[in-house]
Amino acid sequence: MKLLLIEDNLELSHWLARLLREQDFVVDEVGDGAAADMQLRQARYDLVLLDLNIPQLSGKGVLRRLRERGDGVPVLILTASASLDQKVLCLEIGADDYMVKPIEGRELVARIKALVRRQLPGRANEIRCGDLTYDLQTRQFALAGAPLGLPPRERALLEALMLKLGSTVPKQALLDGLFELDDEAGVDALELYVHRLRKKLEASQARIITLRGVGYLLRVKEE
Repeated sequence: MKLLLIEDNLELSHWLARLLREQDFVVDEVGDGAAADMQLRQARYDLVLLDLNIPQLSGKGVLRRLRERGDGVPVLILTASASLDQKVLCLEIGADDYMVKPIEGRELVARIKALVRRQLPGRANEIRCGDLTYDLQTRQFALAGAPLGLPPRERALLEALMLKLGSTVPKQALLDGLFELDDEAGVDALELYVHRLRKKLEASQARIITLRGVGYLLRVKEE
């Protein structure tokens, strides 16, 4: 899952990004509201972490523009202000949650997971593709009941396919989800990760289908 972290305190931003990457999130970092607004117009994210006191365009300004465009991406406010009026205002203009700094890492990760789960209505806690399972609570994979450990990008790829099980995921959507702003991303790199993931799933009941010129699809192997 890919997050956009909007925070002008570089030390705090890097600490939060490192914490989130350790939890297998893909994270883009921006330090001002104008850059954040532009990035949100150009790319898709699973969740936005938004500081209110940022230069060029305030956090509330970023949030208002986002909701005015009809973008429903979950937004978690991170701010030093404990003001009840501030919190109520942010929730009224479209924030989904609100945390006061200093941030406790475990609570932040728990809140992010809860917000992401809300975007998957009607689903049980587990997604199953044959003998391959994905736990929505822990974001862990298992194959035939045994934990399936994967490198970060292969894991992000499988997660994206699993969350859209049975549906085609466009190549560009996968590229956007796997790579961060400073990464060199390309179709060749994506195809390499798909190849590696297929090798690891060879003995499973799950199969990654290539739809040439379109994208990839995860489904149960046909008998």
